[in-house]
Amino acid sequence: MNVKTHVEHGFGPLYDEHSEILILGSFPSVLSREQGFFYGNPRNRFWAVLEALCGEKVPEDIEGRRAYCIAHRIALYDAIESCDIVGSKDDSIENVVPADIQTIVKNSRIKRVILNGNAAKRHYLAFQSDIGEVQLYFMPSTSPANAAWSLKRLIDVWETAFN
Repeated sequence: MNVKTHVEHGFGPLYDEHSEILILGSFPSVLSREQGFFYGNPRNRFWAVLEALCGEKVPEDIEGRRAYCIAHRIALYDAIESCDIVGSKDDSIENVVPADIQTIVKNSRIKRVILNGNAAKRHYLAFQSDIGEVQLYFMPSTSPANAAWSLKRLIDVWETAFN
């Protein structure tokens, strides 16, 4: 069904005062919104990329994934707090309310912001200005819609933002 509806993010950012890397997607997929956590589509390669970069197996359950990110000083959120969208289609996004990224950066040790895909990059650059001194990294999307990128190729490129 191609009905555009106004959707709220549905769950807040994941971070603590020790977080050093903030990874931003564009907006949670339908599956992620249903689960109430990031990268809920099992075909999304995000967790496999993170596992390779951190060198430690990622738990399957949400609470385990929360703890994993916190232990590795990784914060997660999205560039958009609410928008009009058709399902999970980034290219259908309109009427954006941006996420409050500045508060996350202010209340943590974030020095690197990794934008997961072109939609995250586009919406971040459109709405975020002075969030502090951070390095920005524009990474190819881990989404299954980005099928042109193999897992190995994603890991190789994403590694540049982790080192």
